[in-house]
Amino acid sequence: MTNTHNVPAGIRPERVRNLLRDLVNIYSPSGKEEEILEYTEQYLKGQGLPVTRQKVDENRFNLLVLPQEEEMDICFVGHLDTVTAYDLDNFGFYEKEDTIYGLGTADMKAGCAAMIEAFAALYHQGDKLPPVGLALVVGEEEDNSGARTLAREYSFPWSLVGEPTNLTVCLSHYGYLEVLVRTQGKRAHSSMPELGQNAIETMLKLLLRVTAYATTSTHGLVYNIRELSGFPSGFVVPDTCEAYIDLHLPPNSKIDTLKTELEHLVDTAHKEIPGLDATLRFEEAHVGYSISHERPLVKKLQQVFLKMSLPWEPQDFRSHSDANVLWTDGVDPIILGPGRLEDAHTPEESVSFAQVLQAAQIYLDFALIL
Repeated sequence: MTNTHNVPAGIRPERVRNLLRDLVNIYSPSGKEEEILEYTEQYLKGQGLPVTRQKVDENRFNLLVLPQEEEMDICFVGHLDTVTAYDLDNFGFYEKEDTIYGLGTADMKAGCAAMIEAFAALYHQGDKLPPVGLALVVGEEEDNSGARTLAREYSFPWSLVGEPTNLTVCLSHYGYLEVLVRTQGKRAHSSMPELGQNAIETMLKLLLRVTAYATTSTHGLVYNIRELSGFPSGFVVPDTCEAYIDLHLPPNSKIDTLKTELEHLVDTAHKEIPGLDATLRFEEAHVGYSISHERPLVKKLQQVFLKMSLPWEPQDFRSHSDANVLWTDGVDPIILGPGRLEDAHTPEESVSFAQVLQAAQIYLDFALIL
């Protein structure tokens, strides 16, 4: 068990552990968050928090804890959904020394548990509450539907998003471009491929050019070929192939320039790859951003780090998150949460429980200084 005798009053370690255990043990992939929403709503009510539902679709909603009398200066945002389980028989909570394992521990049920604990401690103090809110949203791993609904219906200048940053403050965020590439060929019997044009084969040749471009581009791209599918199935030469590519680009990169270069790459490939018939479509685009270290609210967060003797070394957040959506709607999001991004979406996903407690204390102290 973790040694918690140095944890300041207000944050209750066993309450945090029990909450995190229950959250992790509820399977909540994007689109199927109903059970975890019901549980979390009852938990918040049990802590005396004034929780309300914000409808997202027919079956799902965000959970909001909002200031009662003042406008909201900052909203703490966490998502309760996860990616699909790597193994449905072994996705739940288990603990080994200080480390907690399970689907969603890093991304980002630990961050949600820390935020909930901070707000529980805040409300239990009974003093005048600061102008802060809490939003536990859905759909982050798919379409950001919860964050979109939140930003559309509520106005707040700042947010703190609890994505896994290993408790490093991220004031800059990578941009994101989702690309769909489709190649067309000619169907033929599988035993006579010379009579057809294999759409998968031409796709592979095109993807080699795309990845070569991504690795040598001056944009500093991070790429991932997320999906590759050929159609139709069966004993035939496929006449259609689709590939989805995730492109993450540094905060101040120009997405329109990237789009132009990709379109030029495909146009050039048509002339150089025999039989290539390809189209390019940009499915999602989110700009990156950078927030000045000199902003007054950022300075207040720095005070909390100094008080807790934590290193202040702001970094970039290089994934896609709800923060991209909030930024587009005029919110300035800071990314800060327990766990490491490199552990998220993996079979060995985990988080340090001591770090979860530290996150809860940071969130509480930050709210109190506002």
